[in-house]
Amino acid sequence: MFNSKESKNTFSGEPGGTNQILAGTTINGDIVCDGNIRVDGVLNGSLQAKGKVVIGASGVIEGEVNCQNADISGSVKAKVTVAELLSLKATAKLSGDISTNKLSIEPGANFTGACSMGGIVKDFNKHGSNSEKQRPVAEKMA
Repeated sequence: MFNSKESKNTFSGEPGGTNQILAGTTINGDIVCDGNIRVDGVLNGSLQAKGKVVIGASGVIEGEVNCQNADISGSVKAKVTVAELLSLKATAKLSGDISTNKLSIEPGANFTGACSMGGIVKDFNKHGSNSEKQRPVAEKMA
């Protein structure tokens, strides 16, 4: 009972772990993290993460967000740049421009802004090498 060497409330501090900003916490400033981060509080500033960003239903961010993947359930007023998948959950309110490779929007989510996705398609020719070309633009029909 008293000789237990394990503590249930220890901080791992390992790179790539998940950081948390709990509800009731307000941070004024920029955050840079090497792993994942979950925001249930308020961040007034930019957020840059090498991993996944999760913004809970009570989370609020006003600034810029850059990350690998993101799940948004809360409120974001920012330019959002996601390298892979951006998921807007039903309770999400996003006001700002987004740039992502893949986008998922659940019914009920609110998004106001411009969206930029992908952009370059690789074309394989008969010699086995690949070349990059822009996607064709659809023309307006009369």
